[in-house]
Amino acid sequence: MSRYIFKLPDLGEGTVSAEIVAWRVAVGDLIAEDSPIAEMSTDKAVVEVPSPVSGRVLSLGGKPGDVVAVGAELLVVETDVPAVVAAPAATPAVAAPPAPRGAAPPPPVAPGIASSADSRPKASPSTRREARESGIDLRSVAGSGPDGRIRASDLASVAQGAAIAGSAPAGAEREEVAVIGVRRLIAQRMTEAKRNSPHFAYVEEVDVTALETLRQDLNSKLAPGQPAYSFLPLITAALAQVLRSFPQCNSHYDAARNMLVRFRDVHAGIATQTRDGLKVPVVRNVAARGISDLAAEIRRVTEAARNNSARRDELSGSTITVTSLGKLGGIVSTPILNVPEVAIIGINKAVDRVVVHNGGMAIRRMMNLSSSFDHRFVDGYDAAAMIQALKE
Repeated sequence: MSRYIFKLPDLGEGTVSAEIVAWRVAVGDLIAEDSPIAEMSTDKAVVEVPSPVSGRVLSLGGKPGDVVAVGAELLVVETDVPAVVAAPAATPAVAAPPAPRGAAPPPPVAPGIASSADSRPKASPSTRREARESGIDLRSVAGSGPDGRIRASDLASVAQGAAIAGSAPAGAEREEVAVIGVRRLIAQRMTEAKRNSPHFAYVEEVDVTALETLRQDLNSKLAPGQPAYSFLPLITAALAQVLRSFPQCNSHYDAARNMLVRFRDVHAGIATQTRDGLKVPVVRNVAARGISDLAAEIRRVTEAARNNSARRDELSGSTITVTSLGKLGGIVSTPILNVPEVAIIGINKAVDRVVVHNGGMAIRRMMNLSSSFDHRFVDGYDAAAMIQALKE
């Protein structure tokens, strides 16, 4: 029997590992060369991995949620089988098996460590004995020691999680959902941002009555069937003009080099809700675009993010992020930074309110801008001055 061992390739931009989101094949399936075999999540996007050969699947190198190192075994294929003339219909994604009754869901495997069924976790003999006595599978434990070595404290964390999981009221209904793919990436990035970047929020009330008039005027001139303008492209265009005077807010912090990198061009990340969770597609060179072009590009990249057709380069490289929930935008929000950026601009909903205007009472359309900044590199004065300039 001729066996082909397919090892996880570099999925781009120096990726060192990737998470198995879903298998498109199962053991025993006949597959064709270039047919999709798995969906893998990197720190940039979910990538569909094709098979380099045709044949029959002999084994899979992990389950959904496992992190596989580049160069580690991903798939084994028997190649001396009758020719496969076309890719078979996609097999439904193979879900992770349910956790045993009373056991905690397996924690995420540390990035960079291969998680194939044949891998042998690193642990001392005493830790292995304790795991056996506790009924804990070491392959499901993320080691906190050097090179992912599992310590006794790691086993204690798993046991504590099992106790919490088993403490639900008798007969209580619950559902356990594996945190994998984009949702795991979101969790990791949000945790990193809150842990490593000291945020502060700045909220400013803005009278957008004149901006609403402009928006309605622009919409009245659109051809039938053209999408209407929202506030998003108008505010993003204004932001690009303002950042010329506040380059410290249009920056990345390169922690490895302890360097603040300021950008001349504004590449705006547009926070976008998708079926998989939050994604941030990028509109490049905002300042060079007219309003019509900018609005069309925002629609294009956000739709690509929602339907999973966005390229890797369209989901990276932003210099500042704009986040808006439209009519759901609330009164005030405290957005989390999209690291390594140092600023994020939050757009809250616009509402009609009675305010004092030109010495009298008037109904005006009001909106709050709720923004967050990395206090290590943006002082409160500079943040306030930037938002005030954006308001003007």
